[in-house]
Amino acid sequence: MDRTGYIIVGAGSAGSVIARRLIDAGKPVTLVEAGGYDENPLIADVWSSVGLWHGPEDWDFQTVPQEHCDGRRIHLPRGKVTGGSHALNGTIWCRGAEADYDTWSYLGCAGWSWADVLPIFQKIEKFDKAGSDLRGRDGLLDVAQEYDVNPIQESILHAGTEIGLPLDEDYNDGAPEGISRMQLNVRDGKRFNTWHAYLEPVLGHENLTVITGAEVERLITEDGTVTGIEYLREGRSETLYGVETILAAGALGSPAILLRSGIGPSGELTSVGVAPLLDLPGVGRNLQDHLLVPVVFTTSTPVPASTTGVAETHHFWRSRPDIAVPDTQPIHFSIPMYLDDMAGPENGFSLVAGLIRPHARGSVRLSGPGLTDELLIDLSALDNDVDVSALIASVRQCRLMGRTDALAAWGAHEIYPGESVPDEDSALERYVRSHVSTYHHQVGTCRMGVDRASVVDPRSLSVHGLGGLRVADASVMPLVTTGNTNAAAILIGERAAEFIIRDSTTSAEHTSTMIGEPL
Repeated sequence: MDRTGYIIVGAGSAGSVIARRLIDAGKPVTLVEAGGYDENPLIADVWSSVGLWHGPEDWDFQTVPQEHCDGRRIHLPRGKVTGGSHALNGTIWCRGAEADYDTWSYLGCAGWSWADVLPIFQKIEKFDKAGSDLRGRDGLLDVAQEYDVNPIQESILHAGTEIGLPLDEDYNDGAPEGISRMQLNVRDGKRFNTWHAYLEPVLGHENLTVITGAEVERLITEDGTVTGIEYLREGRSETLYGVETILAAGALGSPAILLRSGIGPSGELTSVGVAPLLDLPGVGRNLQDHLLVPVVFTTSTPVPASTTGVAETHHFWRSRPDIAVPDTQPIHFSIPMYLDDMAGPENGFSLVAGLIRPHARGSVRLSGPGLTDELLIDLSALDNDVDVSALIASVRQCRLMGRTDALAAWGAHEIYPGESVPDEDSALERYVRSHVSTYHHQVGTCRMGVDRASVVDPRSLSVHGLGGLRVADASVMPLVTTGNTNAAAILIGERAAEFIIRDSTTSAEHTSTMIGEPL
């Protein structure tokens, strides 16, 4: 049984980074991806990324019925392809706020403060705009701000300043506040994700093996150490062994693999037919996501197609004055963003109200022991008044922006919520609950920390109570960041690679012996 190589599960934002850094350090890597290679031309065209939803590159998850959202099930697209969700998203590069990482550190995640992570963000970035020394310019991943912006987006920028929003020249300086052009992971107008930046240049490397179409069923363990994985490929169950296994399957996929392997809340596992291996109550808990509510406008002047992204501006805003960091992030789309139960003209734009500091905490659970058993994803969306109030305020602000002179020049006319929804809290709450969706930024389900409810050690990302296993993706975030989460997921990939390389030179492996109880 060969156990000399590293197994990485998931070729997405974090997994691609880890694989490249280990290869560069001379480590043999097998990268296991459930989807196929990114051959669909829609992936390259950020403008068309919504066309990938419900297709073969989308895991096509659905939440359980959301009690506080009219009982609706909400679609959660996740990338099932090389590049992961970075192959489906809007390519928005958003580090988050300095306070995010300082709070992680305060919560017990030593080594994750803003001062700790800033040099890593700089290492990642190849930013195309001169100026601040807070930015990186020699990294592998393109971050573009100097691209041609859709004319409607220029008018939206003016609309924001017209209602009093400050113009933020660089929202990635640690203090996002106001309206700004987005920074995007694009090259020559096309999507440029971590798969393209980190792994495509080394696909022929002798230390890299990529297995696609392989869905991990469970982890293989021996005497308290993970020694490999069982996966399903082309209808056959196969095994793979390695010196370490790194789960980078995302905030929904990684906890699912742990739970199917008997790692999680023991009573819950027993109830769905999984034999408990390690009682780790935090697995699948602490689910957080950013929520959105569309505010949609049609125009009398046609909005041209964008040459780069479907969204090119956004703004960060505090829904009330007594909070230290913005809790809303409306994203501005150059198209009308209709949900499944909405319809209207093809011409227009959207100012999408967004909640980015949610109080709701959801969960990921199994309904049964197998791959075909539905994953029970509950966002607990809008289960508290604070989140509802913030979204009402954000919708109200987006409606105000749509009535500015800057957008009147396009003949802007609001069609959602529309004239039938008055500017009253009760009416707006009904609209919010019936139309809320998500920015698809799930995090937190294998959170790092040192308390009983945590899952991984912040000093190594090793799973508490097991050897040979780490989790390195958005699931380890203790709190969701202020803004789009992909940059933070890539950061986590870089940190994981550092930890793995460090531990490989000091000992055979790093084992966290805290928290979990073997059964």
